[in-house]
Amino acid sequence: MSANYLRLIQRDTRGPRCDVTPLFADAGAFAAVLADLEQQLAGGTFDLVAGIDALGFILGTALAIRAGTGFLPIRKVGKLAVEADVERFTDYSGEEKGLELRTGALTPGTRVLLADEWIETGAQVRAAIRLIERQGGRIAGIVTIHVDVSPQTRDLLLAYSCFAAEREEASPHCGST
Repeated sequence: MSANYLRLIQRDTRGPRCDVTPLFADAGAFAAVLADLEQQLAGGTFDLVAGIDALGFILGTALAIRAGTGFLPIRKVGKLAVEADVERFTDYSGEEKGLELRTGALTPGTRVLLADEWIETGAQVRAAIRLIERQGGRIAGIVTIHVDVSPQTRDLLLAYSCFAAEREEASPHCGST
């Protein structure tokens, strides 16, 4: 992998999260991370890419365009203007949040590649998986820029193919925590 682009991720932030937006802003770096992820995805089969609000939209849309598939947004609760399925979860900070997916968004059996930019605990990804599976979709894999490998994420990594530009043992590598 072209790990050179990983240096663009801002790890010295004022909170517990890293900032990947500098990577997206650099055309060459963004193309490199997409190429690395596509190489990992080679031979995988999926019908659609779903991305989690908000930065998963950027990664997921780019991968969908390059793969020639559609893109399905999974929104934060209250953002959709139509009837939606809702799934609540507790995120990495301990705050209760929710995701929603337009009712009837998937045809049963649709193979979905799920995109999120950073996986800390996996809580948000698990909520998205429940939404997709409740509508009859099948998870073809999870794609991300970074995944923390920890007891909290191990079940995801064992149950699903996870394609990541960077895998690290979980550690306080961003922000002040």
